Amino acid sequence: MMEVCRKQGVLLAYAEELFFTPKYLKAKEMADQGAFGKVYLVKQSEKHSGPHAGWFWDVDKSGGGVFMDMGCHGIAFCYWFLGRPKIKSVYCQMGIHAHPGKTKGEDNSICILEFENGAIGLIEDSWAKPGGMDDTAEIYGTGGVSYADLHMGNALPTFSEPGYGYAVEKAPSTQGWTYPVFEEHWNYGLPQELRHFARCVRGKETLRATGEDGRLVQEVLLAGYQSAGTGRKVELPFRPMGVKKPIDLWWKPLP
Repeated sequence: MMEVCRKQGVLLAYAEELFFTPKYLKAKEMADQGAFGKVYLVKQSEKHSGPHAGWFWDVDKSGGGVFMDMGCHGIAFCYWFLGRPKIKSVYCQMGIHAHPGKTKGEDNSICILEFENGAIGLIEDSWAKPGGMDDTAEIYGTGGVSYADLHMGNALPTFSEPGYGYAVEKAPSTQGWTYPVFEEHWNYGLPQELRHFARCVRGKETLRATGEDGRLVQEVLLAGYQSAGTGRKVELPFRPMGVKKPIDLWWKPLP
């Protein structure tokens, strides 16, 4: 895709909404201004009780479980937040905890990225966490720290005995204490992302997420499944041949 688009002069964009979420953008702005000193750890976490659409649970269609579904966001976020340094190695741990009868894919994953500049990216993803969506980032530096929660800062703490219509993505019930979010799509950065793409097509902005970014994320995903299957770090570049689905590298990793 990248080569064809280059030859044809076609704009190839990579859709990563975490590059557009207002809280994460503010944290990135502060980091670039030196607010945290030298950033040595970036953590991104996305957890809920599982996807709605059936194809996510079918690894023959999805290629993997929660790491394939949501780990891509955390990989791209850490890479982007740190200024796109080279990734040296990938280490992952995966398991099936809450949905063994529903999927052969992992429903919980932890991924550690080692960057060439000495920083670490820690990515936690889960389909096994009840109670609705969690989407957070933590930034640790030699001179400061910041915590970003996409839901709590824009939520309305609410107690309701009978319940009500809708609180937030993946929340199973609205009875008792809940935290309904307003302007949910804006807080995720989706309209900002689409506006950016449209302006890039018109030549008004430069792509924030490119095909090269997407290519790197896919490489890290493959390395992550290989790491989970072997229990060892996997160094980049990692470009296995003949792999039908990324999750196959967890089940039967390459030697």
